[in-house]
Amino acid sequence: MTSTHPSPPMTPQQYGVGARLTLSVYESDYVRIIVGALDAADASGLTVKTDDVSTFVGGSESDILRFLRDTIAAAAASDAHLSASILLSRGCPGELQCELPPGVAALGADPVRLEPTGVTAGAHWSLYPLLDGGAGGDHMGAIYAAIEQARRSGVFTSSDHFATRLDGDLAEVLETVANAWIGVGRTVQHVTTHVTVSINSPTQR
Repeated sequence: MTSTHPSPPMTPQQYGVGARLTLSVYESDYVRIIVGALDAADASGLTVKTDDVSTFVGGSESDILRFLRDTIAAAAASDAHLSASILLSRGCPGELQCELPPGVAALGADPVRLEPTGVTAGAHWSLYPLLDGGAGGDHMGAIYAAIEQARRSGVFTSSDHFATRLDGDLAEVLETVANAWIGVGRTVQHVTTHVTVSINSPTQR
């Protein structure tokens, strides 16, 4: 008799959910600020690995975004000008320890909700639905829908070269970026998004 037991749900680690964070602080005491910010964030439930280029964060979408918010906010508390380059990826192709078998459908996730930080951030954001093997796919439709959602969220500022400008509380900016990434991921297996966040800039608008 064939078993009718459903397969266990795939974990975020198996699906290849993760982030790369490069935090740059424009202050002579940058080492203390960066290391202190990484130490201050709660890494519960996450895999966090830092080298001389960036920090990898693996785990669930909500835990990853909480860690990113808290790390960047802690660094911003120094009042130093800083930027954070963040790459988010889900769907696993090319992942170092990918456990995703061929043919797995896109796997959705719950939207992220982040508590405000009181930190004002500006950002340039790009979204990439990677329609592997689907050259005829309407990737721009998903991108335009994400931009429209950013408008509704109140953080959209303008369309710039190769990016969308977002401004608002750091948590609102990260939430908008993450939920667009997660939303497209309901129908596209491999999705990445990149955002560069600037805080405490001397040339802030």
